[in-house]
Amino acid sequence: MTNLDHGKFTRVTTLFHSLLALDVFLLFFTGYAIMFNSELWWMVTLMGGATGVTALHRAAGLGLVALIVFWMVLMVISPTGRSNFREILPRKADVDAFLQDVQFMLGRTDERHPHARQFAGYESDEVPLLSYVGKGVVFIFAVELLLLTISGLLIWSKTGLMQYFATRTAAMAFVIFHGLLGVIMVMGVMFHIFEHGMHPAFYPVETKAFIPRSMIPESHGEDDDHEGTGIEALELAPSWHSVSTIFGSLVVVGIVSVLMGSIVREGYPVPRELVVSGDVTNLLLTIGINIGMFVLFVGIVLSMYGNVMRVRWEKEMQQRQREGETVADGGEPQTDD
Repeated sequence: MTNLDHGKFTRVTTLFHSLLALDVFLLFFTGYAIMFNSELWWMVTLMGGATGVTALHRAAGLGLVALIVFWMVLMVISPTGRSNFREILPRKADVDAFLQDVQFMLGRTDERHPHARQFAGYESDEVPLLSYVGKGVVFIFAVELLLLTISGLLIWSKTGLMQYFATRTAAMAFVIFHGLLGVIMVMGVMFHIFEHGMHPAFYPVETKAFIPRSMIPESHGEDDDHEGTGIEALELAPSWHSVSTIFGSLVVVGIVSVLMGSIVREGYPVPRELVVSGDVTNLLLTIGINIGMFVLFVGIVLSMYGNVMRVRWEKEMQQRQREGETVADGGEPQTDD
């Protein structure tokens, strides 16, 4: 193990992350089955037709509301929650890191700012829990989820929405906004899956997002003699190059296809007056949109795999603890042999 293996989050945060991911994925699958019902007809069928997929989408929406409320309450009443909230607030060092990163990309400085080099071989104490990039991701996702929740609740009853805003045009504006925001968010989620699933230091999944920091030792015995985070001691998995290249290509195809599909679709989420090329449904677009859904499915698989790793690690830690207690009592550790 290396310093890179140190957990990021508490047990509650890791469980919340998994539940939020599962709920958001369900919202994506049901929402895009409604949006791209021609290209994703098989998903509509699997989820019980138009009535079933709509009911599942609304149930997942209520689940998202419950998770957001839970997290907001936790941030207020929990000392750890308040501490974590302070950690993600932007600071002057984040601005300095961003400016130095720009200079680094332009070749005007020789190294990145300490607050932006989490995976660059430096001591874990020298870098923050979240870089300015990580903080940006947290804030962008939080704003997107909040706006999607509000617009989704307003859209729930189009009749009530039209009465409140007086016109059908205003009501449809919320529908369009909800759809376009979903398109933007799904592109970010696809990239997020690729970033944390295909990172060479963590491939095939970043277990730090699933194994709480309370279960990760802060010292590694004889491995503590090296300098840096230990990234220099890692070896690339033999399959990483091929898998990351193929999966990266699928992510690009999925993002472009979902984006193009949302532009050429008529009426939702883009109004008829803004359609680029009419009602275009062809084989390539259908394949591309289904590839995008496959990328999201891989995200669910990786999330499940991360939780399986957490359970296995927890059992291993319990086994080590029992063996340690046996030795302390003067006995011999039991083995499976």
